[in-house]
Amino acid sequence: MQWFIVEAANKPGELARHADAIAKRGINLAGVVSLAIGERGGAAFYATDEAGLRTALNDAGIAYREVSAVTASIEDKPGTVAAAAKSLGDAGVNIQLFAPVGMDDKKFKVAIGVDNVEAARKALGKLVTESPTSAMAGTPR
Repeated sequence: MQWFIVEAANKPGELARHADAIAKRGINLAGVVSLAIGERGGAAFYATDEAGLRTALNDAGIAYREVSAVTASIEDKPGTVAAAAKSLGDAGVNIQLFAPVGMDDKKFKVAIGVDNVEAARKALGKLVTESPTSAMAGTPR
């Protein structure tokens, strides 16, 4: 599972510009996260058509970086995000993205963009879901 992270100025219309470039290529986004800090902002995009998303961003001249992600199912209670983040940190894994992608009973599913997928899978153990794309099933689009 690849997420595409775009950095931009924190100003009106930037997310719309990026999303429009993707939409014009007929790419359905299955996940979007956006955040601004001070004068800078950014967004992370996920689509099951990763090649199409890559092409859309390239054709629009939008700079991005790809981040590999694992999906995890985490209990919906205090401390579980902290525990997962600590496990990754203790394993020397850098978290580049932490995005909700669904909810199931008393657990929520997250995509965690990391610099080392195999180390992340090992550190998270049973929290990792078997099929990354199945974590997106049922998520509003």
